Amino acid sequence: MTTSHPGMDAETFEQFLEQLNRYVRERLIPAEREIIENDEIPEEIVQEMRDMGLFGLTMPEEFGGAGMNVSQYARTIHAISYAMPAFRSIVSINIGMFCSALKNGGTAAQKAEWLPRVAAGEIAAFGLTEPGAGSDSAGMQTTAVKTDDGWVLNGTKRYITNAPYAKVALIMARTSKENLPKNAHVSAFIVLMDTPGVSVGKSDKKMGQAGSTIADIILEDVHVPDDALLGGETGKGFVYAMKSLDNGRISVGSAATGYARRALDSAVRYATERKAFGEPIANFQLIQQMLAQSEIDIYAAECMLEDVTRRADAGENVLRKAAAFKVFASEMCGRVVDACVQVYGGAGYLAEYDAERFFRDARIYRIYEGTTQILQLQIAKHMLREFHANA
Repeated sequence: MTTSHPGMDAETFEQFLEQLNRYVRERLIPAEREIIENDEIPEEIVQEMRDMGLFGLTMPEEFGGAGMNVSQYARTIHAISYAMPAFRSIVSINIGMFCSALKNGGTAAQKAEWLPRVAAGEIAAFGLTEPGAGSDSAGMQTTAVKTDDGWVLNGTKRYITNAPYAKVALIMARTSKENLPKNAHVSAFIVLMDTPGVSVGKSDKKMGQAGSTIADIILEDVHVPDDALLGGETGKGFVYAMKSLDNGRISVGSAATGYARRALDSAVRYATERKAFGEPIANFQLIQQMLAQSEIDIYAAECMLEDVTRRADAGENVLRKAAAFKVFASEMCGRVVDACVQVYGGAGYLAEYDAERFFRDARIYRIYEGTTQILQLQIAKHMLREFHANA
């Protein structure tokens, strides 16, 4: 059991959340159409998000962050995610992945150097997935070879969010040719994106999530100094990455829950406005059933969000519960956006209406930060391990 995290002052946090909810509705949602057309968040909005401190939510105050605990962070992500997913995407890699890994595993010098920069809004990327290795670290091909004055990295990272804009990336690389127990063959490196030998592929065209950009990061004989090795020791990279994935999974679950709420609100509004047979379709019981079931699903996910974050703040190991929350919330969001399209009927299939976009945007939630199937395996593995330990 680790120490608990009191987080930001409760009254200050509630005021911040109220301001954020207003910003989401008055500024971010009206900007969505422009972002969809350009597939990019305007720089002035990114700067506003920096000014609001959204890139440093969980960063300790001494490093320029807001010092939020996990519950506060998840509620903030839930609020941002009422708007299109790109807004969460650009901040959550900084906070949920890069910052978490650095807080968990960085040296004092690495924290002092990078946490203030990332909190201030220097965009970070997280390089784990490869063309032939996503969930399977044993298949990782990117290598880091020791030299007299540092390391030389070679490999390709795939589907890396923020890659085209990132100033820095946390790159997982193999420091041992053999696959070692507990993934000790993988280490993590802090790599500046302007380092010679680092290049970024062209942005991938995606099913949904306009404005959230992913691309390959290619490393060709990239020389980094000794102090680029996270924590100053090899074999710990994957452990730090996985610890930060707990936060990442809570973030995705929170995002899926917030976006499901947006889709349901949209469906309710449409059902009250759209008339058939001379009355609003909201009067029809089978429409009401879809709306009610969506509300039930969202409520269940909100309860899981509250529970898993409270446990995380109390210092519990939430690996299993974070995985369970992410699976349930992402699958739930898929059901809700599907119901939203159904309520819209034929209009739900048209790009002119929001329902079609909600449907496409939500699909990735069941895939990234651990697919539903991989997380189910992980949950089962932990259940069985626990059973055998207690038998």
